[in-house]
Amino acid sequence: MFFDQKTAGLSGERLKTPRSDYIFARQKELVLDLAAPLPGERILDVGCGTGNHLQFFRDKWCSLTGIDSSREKLEIARQKYGNHAEFISGETQDLPFSDNEFDIVTIINFLEIADSPLKVIQEAIRVSRSRVFIGFLNNYSFAGTRQSLKKIFGFPLSQEMRFFSFPEIRNMVEISAGDTTVKWGSVIYFPGMVYALSEELEEMFPVRKNPLGAFFGLTFPVKYTYRTAQSPIMNSFNLKAKARDAAPEAVRGMLRRRIND
Repeated sequence: MFFDQKTAGLSGERLKTPRSDYIFARQKELVLDLAAPLPGERILDVGCGTGNHLQFFRDKWCSLTGIDSSREKLEIARQKYGNHAEFISGETQDLPFSDNEFDIVTIINFLEIADSPLKVIQEAIRVSRSRVFIGFLNNYSFAGTRQSLKKIFGFPLSQEMRFFSFPEIRNMVEISAGDTTVKWGSVIYFPGMVYALSEELEEMFPVRKNPLGAFFGLTFPVKYTYRTAQSPIMNSFNLKAKARDAAPEAVRGMLRRRIND
């Protein structure tokens, strides 16, 4: 489903002030710089919540999909996007998608609250055929305490969260994807109140390979693989060789119907 920015009429609930708008824009800059989406590519946002981060790809003419376990948040996302994105209720540790189904899979500010961050990363790699982007809050940030980071990025102050370092995330990536090339960077270097006074300070720091920002991003390539494990699934559902849908799409449809039943 391709995003039509002229007709969708989105309104992001997190973009309530010029300060939060600016912080959100800096996140978008880093995500697009590292993920480098191309028109027509399929994007999956894991732990999408109300769909805020899919907005990063809205003017890149990508096909947008989000998955989250909260039906309430997904309903808000559907109201914002209408028919211009697909939102699926499901478990992020056991994604109801075929191998290699999406070009780019993103995990943005979700590992902090995930039950098993490693499993989420492994599943993201499985369903990607090109690259994965991970965005997280940096445990070693200049921007302040963990409570201040929660406030800056819109998390409830009472919510239990993990805070990661770049070496911790990179280690999970290496466990899941093996020896791979990782590109990384960070943005947001000061407490939120600073941006009401001077945004120019933020612009003085480079985006790429700076370890001190509050929002950290990394991306790595995923090789397309053919996995025969899907064959028993297709046989058990008596898929026909001449079915109109490609095998991954057919399997995906069946999995979705099972979830919704």
